[in-house]
Amino acid sequence: LLQEDLVVSLVSDAGTPGISDPGFLLVSKAIEKNISVFCLPGPTALIPALVQSGFPTNEFLFIGFLPHKKGRQKKLKEISKQKSTQVIYESPHRLLKLIEEIILYYGEDKRISISKEITKLHETHYRGTAKEMHYIFSSLSIKGEYVVIIEKNKTSK
Repeated sequence: LLQEDLVVSLVSDAGTPGISDPGFLLVSKAIEKNISVFCLPGPTALIPALVQSGFPTNEFLFIGFLPHKKGRQKKLKEISKQKSTQVIYESPHRLLKLIEEIILYYGEDKRISISKEITKLHETHYRGTAKEMHYIFSSLSIKGEYVVIIEKNKTSK
C-alpha cells in the first residue's frame, strides 16, 4: 500500500511504535524504499518515568528491554559502568530478578525509581535504594509494565 502512494498509519495501544518493539523494521524498510515517514508524538513510558524519577535527565542511556538470558549479565556489567542515568523496560515476570541484579552489579544502596503502568489507571511510582525496592517488590503481586530508572553513577567503576 505504501508503494502505491497510499497513506498508512502504524498505531499502538501499548506506547509509541518503534520504541522497544519491532516497529523500527517497518520504518527502516520505508526509508530504504524512499517512502516518507512522519512520527507524531504520543504516549511513551520512557520520558514520564525518567522525569518523575527525580534523577538527572540531561544525559541518559535508554536500554529498553534487557536480553532474557544470553548476554543479559554481560549487558548489565557493561551498563553498570556508565555515568549517565539509565532507563530499562522490564516485564513483571523479571522485575524482581532485575532488582537483584542491580544489587549485584551496582550495590544495594544504588538509588532506583520504578514506575508502573505509565499513563494508565494504575500508574504508580516507587523510589529508593535497590535494597528497599527488593523489600517492597518481594511482598507485592507484580503485575503490569515497568520502567526502571537507575541513578547515574558519580564516577565510572
